[in-house]
Parts: sequence; structure tokens; C-alpha cells
Amino acid sequence: MPVPNRSEPDISHLADACLGYLSENPEELLGFMQSAGLDPQSLRAALGTERMQHGLIDYFASNEPILLALCANQNITPEAFMRVWHRINRTEF
Repeated sequence: MPVPNRSEPDISHLADACLGYLSENPEELLGFMQSAGLDPQSLRAALGTERMQHGLIDYFASNEPILLALCANQNITPEAFMRVWHRINRTEF
């Protein structure tokens, strides 16, 4: 059994992993597109943008079954994923 990678993934790597997961699971890709209000053309146009990266990470953070599947497939802990999510969703008081 592989040992989980304890280092925190960077946002770009994590977003790419999320997109890869969605591309392998068309029903989840459709769910993401509907949630984000994207059609195929706008999805293609948004690829690689910071906004898309954050949207992908947000989508996975709000959907525990696919979050856990992604983490298992990418050998990262859900805690490491959520640390990245918290970092990009910090609110300043």
C-alpha cells in the first residue's frame, strides 16, 4: 500500500488533478459544468485560469465522495486538499 504524500500540493497541480478526474467521469464533469454555469465553449476558454482552478478545487471540496476518490487516486490526504482549499478561500477580518 502506498504511503500518502504528506506535502501540500500546489493549486495548479491540484486543479489539474481535479480536471483529470472530471474528464474520466463524464457525469461528474456535467455536474461541475452545470454548477459553474459553463457550456463546453466557456469551459475550454476558462481552462488554465486562476478562476477555473479555484472553481475546480471548490467543487471537489463541496462534494465529499469525489474529493475522497480524487485523494485516493492522487495519493494525497483529504486534509492536504482542504488546506489548499482554505488557503485560496481565506477571508481577512
